[in-house]
Amino acid sequence: MATRQCSRSSCSRPAAATLTYVYADSTVVVGQLSATAEPHCYDLCAHHADRFTAPRGWDVVHLHSDLVDPEPSTDDLEALARAVREAGRPRPAAAFTPPVPLASEPRRGHLRVISNEA
Repeated sequence: MATRQCSRSSCSRPAAATLTYVYADSTVVVGQLSATAEPHCYDLCAHHADRFTAPRGWDVVHLHSDLVDPEPSTDDLEALARAVREAGRPRPAAAFTPPVPLASEPRRGHLRVISNEA
């Protein structure tokens, strides 16, 4: 499972909260990180979620107590280790079989005609 990052530009911290604008009520809701990424929501790290300010005249609703940046789980670390091991394994070289030139067609330089009929 890939870790989602903070939506703020130039922030590379992992997301810890989800921010949603409720335009009809002029309200901003900041809560725990949603289970899936939503197209009209913003994922924020704990630092930016705690320091978020809403537009003038809007209400802010915080649905969390203490946000902390998530640590990598053992599943994430195991998946990363497996990917590194797999990338480091030598790949068997594919046997190269040169194409067989057709005897009825003369070869001219480095170019040749290959018939589609097989």
